[in-house]
Amino acid sequence: MAKQSIKARQRKREKMVAQYAEKRKALKEAGDYAALDKLPKNASPVRLHNRCQLTGRGKGYMRHFGISRIMFRDMALNGLIPGVKKLVGKIDYFSFSLLTKKEIQKINTKKKHNTSW
Repeated sequence: MAKQSIKARQRKREKMVAQYAEKRKALKEAGDYAALDKLPKNASPVRLHNRCQLTGRGKGYMRHFGISRIMFRDMALNGLIPGVKKLVGKIDYFSFSLLTKKEIQKINTKKKHNTSW
């Protein structure tokens, strides 16, 4: 879990980027780079870092889900992410697959019809 100060710094940057977004866009279109330099450094969207929404971890971020690989694994194994199943290939090989809507429907119909589970 990331330090609280790092998470707070990220939130502060996100607010500042949103606050100055329109002004930055107008200055870029006008070509006024001198005024653009006078804006705060944290107003630049380049300074934002992708972080896990749950823990704040900066490394191992999965953009599609917005969480780190560790939290993704825990949530997928507990069945908290719909449409994700574990793939078993080799021993000690651990990966996941996103199911298509048709595969999810097949699984749901099997569960409805097969009551011996």
